[in-house]
Amino acid sequence: VAVKDPTAVERANLLNMAKLSIKGLIESALSFGRTLDSDYPPLQQFFVVMEHCLKHGLKVRKSFLSYNKTIWGPLELVEKLYPEAEEIAASVRDLPGLKTPLGRARAWLRLALMQKKMADYLRCLIIQRDLLSEFYEYHALMMEEEGAVIVGLLVGLNVIDANLCVKGEDLDSQVGVIDFSVYLKSDDDVGGKERDVQIAAILDQKNYVEELNRQLNSTVSSLHARVDSLEKSNTKLIEELAIAKNNIIKLQEENHQLRSENTLILMKTQHHLEATKVDVEAELQTYKHSRQGLDEMYSEARRQLREEAQLRQDMENELVVQVSMKHEIELAMKLLEKDIHEKQDTLIGLRQQLDEVKAINMEMYQKLQVSEDAVKEKSEIISRLEDKTNQINATMKQLEQRLQQAEKAQMEAEAEDEKLKQEYVNKSESLQSEFSQKEKQLLQLETDLKIEKEWRQTLEDDLQKEKETVSHLRIETQEIINLKKEFLKLQDKNKQLKRICDDQEAALQELASKLSESKLKIEDIKEANKALQGQVWLKDKEATHCKLCEKEFSLSKRKHHCRNCGEIFCNACSDNELPLPSSPKPVRVCDSCHAMLIQRCSSNVP
Repeated sequence: VAVKDPTAVERANLLNMAKLSIKGLIESALSFGRTLDSDYPPLQQFFVVMEHCLKHGLKVRKSFLSYNKTIWGPLELVEKLYPEAEEIAASVRDLPGLKTPLGRARAWLRLALMQKKMADYLRCLIIQRDLLSEFYEYHALMMEEEGAVIVGLLVGLNVIDANLCVKGEDLDSQVGVIDFSVYLKSDDDVGGKERDVQIAAILDQKNYVEELNRQLNSTVSSLHARVDSLEKSNTKLIEELAIAKNNIIKLQEENHQLRSENTLILMKTQHHLEATKVDVEAELQTYKHSRQGLDEMYSEARRQLREEAQLRQDMENELVVQVSMKHEIELAMKLLEKDIHEKQDTLIGLRQQLDEVKAINMEMYQKLQVSEDAVKEKSEIISRLEDKTNQINATMKQLEQRLQQAEKAQMEAEAEDEKLKQEYVNKSESLQSEFSQKEKQLLQLETDLKIEKEWRQTLEDDLQKEKETVSHLRIETQEIINLKKEFLKLQDKNKQLKRICDDQEAALQELASKLSESKLKIEDIKEANKALQGQVWLKDKEATHCKLCEKEFSLSKRKHHCRNCGEIFCNACSDNELPLPSSPKPVRVCDSCHAMLIQRCSSNVP
């Protein structure tokens, strides 16, 4: 007995069940005569059968805790193959009550049935076997001919009108079990009671399996929830641990900084106490010796205050002028950049022209070589033609000499004939014979003369042709000379263009160097403006110590404002004076500003 393939048997059974469910659904719907809803039993059985058909041969996919089979993957491909299915897929994803892929697949089947396009969608799916092979085994129902048969049977469902409420229905937890009792009932069956017992046992087993499936689903969902909560708590603990470590490191650094600052403060206070003791002693001595000069110092301080106020006003005016200069320099920079870009474009154009001129020069040089070769060949031809003409002239001279000799001979013969006629009348017979001979000679000479004339005519024609070729060669040589002149002109133009290009490159280099210098100057001006903008002059009451030597002000260490940075220093640290064009008297600056200003003046920075 031949052993049947179990997968083929499963496919045949599913195909028969699909035929029975579709046939029963169509017949019951036509007899029912109304729009079908979700509670209609044949419709529910149809969806269960379709779910089993789509699950047949489905590849097992690994999930977090177990292995999972879902039909939502292949159904999700339909929207890529059939653009009208995008609306169904989007509405299924937007349904709030669906949490599992199986629930989304069930909702998708119900919406496709309501649209009467289930057959079209599945036909597009089974055509793409290469895409289905990612989800199904090779022996699956959707990969074989039974899938195409089921798609053809689904076309008959277009006569049914269904109105299914998908939003409020619990599609995730439904148990898809086929109720064979609908299809196995028969009045003619003999063993009805035994069959009923078997069906009851099967239903009991079905209920047990359903209850077991529910319990397993609940345990899986609880395990998922526990795993999620453990993962969240683990991530939170890891984050809190990292934060605690960072806080410990920061606290340790702050502790170390505070300790170092404490030691520095102690050393400063000790130094300050020693300095104050020395200053008090010096102030007592100076107070005893210089009590009389207090009024003069007061007047001088008032005068210095006025000067400082005036200088401050001048510095503010200079700052305004520098800001305006900064704007002008920025505009000049923009114009310079624009000019440089334009010159770069012109330089690129000149380089292209130079390349074209080089190519033209190469072509002209090649043409010149070709023309020189042609001139050499034609000069050789001319020399050969001249030799031929000389030969022809020599032959012409020989022919003319022969013709003159023949004419002379003819004249002599005629004279002799006359003489013979006169002298020898009696000898007529002999003379006639001689005359006939002479006539023959004359005819021969005439024929020779005609031949010579014809030959001379042919030679003259050849000479005329040679003269024409010589004239053509002279014209060509003249053209070659003109081409040489044009080539020399082009070489001169090329040299001029090279010279212009070199000049422009030198000018661009000079502009780039000037631009870099101006950029450096602008950066120095910006730094100076930032330093001036960020500084605020301290009040005399608030300043108690010198910024450089950090000694307290006293009668011996008087206060002086630096006109550059605005800080207050003692007379020992700000005894440097610099002339300014805006003030008639030199200005006092601190040691650091004096060194910086001297360096800028040496580098021509304003």
